[in-house]
Amino acid sequence: MEPKFIKTKFKEAFLIEPKSFPDTRGYFTESYNINDFKKNGITDVFIQDNFSFSLKGVVRGMHFQKKPHETSKLVQCVLGEIYDVIIDIRPESPTFRQWEGFVLSKENKKILYVPKGFAHGFYVTGDHAGVSYKVDEVFYSGYDGAIRWNDPDINIQWPIKGELIISEKDQNAPLFKDII
Repeated sequence: MEPKFIKTKFKEAFLIEPKSFPDTRGYFTESYNINDFKKNGITDVFIQDNFSFSLKGVVRGMHFQKKPHETSKLVQCVLGEIYDVIIDIRPESPTFRQWEGFVLSKENKKILYVPKGFAHGFYVTGDHAGVSYKVDEVFYSGYDGAIRWNDPDINIQWPIKGELIISEKDQNAPLFKDII
């Protein structure tokens, strides 16, 4: 069984359906295999793994690392469900300022490949979520960037239901027009 690399509206970003091997005990999933990724044009070398646990209604994002420490990410929701969003922040790109959202969940096992030059964030749609992501660059706080999650010029259609929990940093992030 080969993983499926599904194209998104951004030619460099992929939604990935990994290899999964179910049996009577549950399942085993191969979430990353360098050879499968190289066959699909993804040559990033991931050097750091991160994990976040979030409660229902949490919005995290829209985050990115500034040059020269931009990051590519592999994002997977291993517990619960999230609505994951990316924004193309590359001024030279034909899809500059466009966004796309994806449902990632423990059940669907999908993984989102987020290339360099994209802001990333998510909203927890279930009771909680555990999100695992690999990055190809270590975090440099001086190069941390963010765009306000509800920027009216971007107009992300979040599937919000109920109360939100948003950090002060994300609530006060600058608008896209003020940073790009």
